Amino acid sequence: MARETPRRSKGRRSPWAAAALIGIGLLITGGIYAGASAAVAATAPTEAAATALTAEDGEKLFQANCATCHGLDVQGTPDGPSLYGVGELSVHFQMSTGRMPLQMQGPQAPQKPVQFTDEQIAAVGAYIQSIAPGPTFPDEEVLDGQGDASEGGELFRINCAMCHNVAGAGGALTEGKYAPALYETSPLNMYAAMVTGPQNMPVFNDMTLTTEEKRDIISYLLFLQESESPGGFTLGSLGPVSEGLFIWIFGIGSLIALTVWITAKSN
Repeated sequence: MARETPRRSKGRRSPWAAAALIGIGLLITGGIYAGASAAVAATAPTEAAATALTAEDGEKLFQANCATCHGLDVQGTPDGPSLYGVGELSVHFQMSTGRMPLQMQGPQAPQKPVQFTDEQIAAVGAYIQSIAPGPTFPDEEVLDGQGDASEGGELFRINCAMCHNVAGAGGALTEGKYAPALYETSPLNMYAAMVTGPQNMPVFNDMTLTTEEKRDIISYLLFLQESESPGGFTLGSLGPVSEGLFIWIFGIGSLIALTVWITAKSN
């Protein structure tokens, strides 16, 4: 007698079907919600973006991030100098280059990634400027790079090249200090450095360098930033030192290797 083959009943589902349906539903719901949130964020400006930060906001930022070293009343402490008279221009230079807040004590504050937005930096600068006014931002014309680059190069070689190198490549100073390279420095920070004299740099007031001369120097440095090296490899723009080292290692080294090869070949 033939044995009947049991048939699988119609409509029977896998035990994983319910879990799969729930997962697909959650993914679809989450995708719709994320898309709607992104659309709302793109079309409706947030209150933070619509409201400009004020000097009062800058005071709060200062107390939270700077007062440990500079004091609650910016009077300075054993770990940091007083900020009276430094002005918003110095604040912009130090914070927009990441030098402040200081990560650790050392010969000088190194440049590092910026920790604050432009609005926050401006707010802190406005707070410092409101307490004790100091150097402020120049006219846009000073930073436009349209000055006399030739005259600026002469002024740079006389006043700056002994530390920053004639090509703006920077250089070592004493006791672990150094003059930074200027290849990526913004025009505003070039001006700020000349006016405020950060760290080891002297202050170039209008009696030393007029505003027009500062504009010429900035134009020269911008020209260096935009110009390619006509000789190919810059070798750090250190002049005869790096060039001589390159020739000694690769030039003479190649001649020695060629001599050894010829001798071995002849033998």
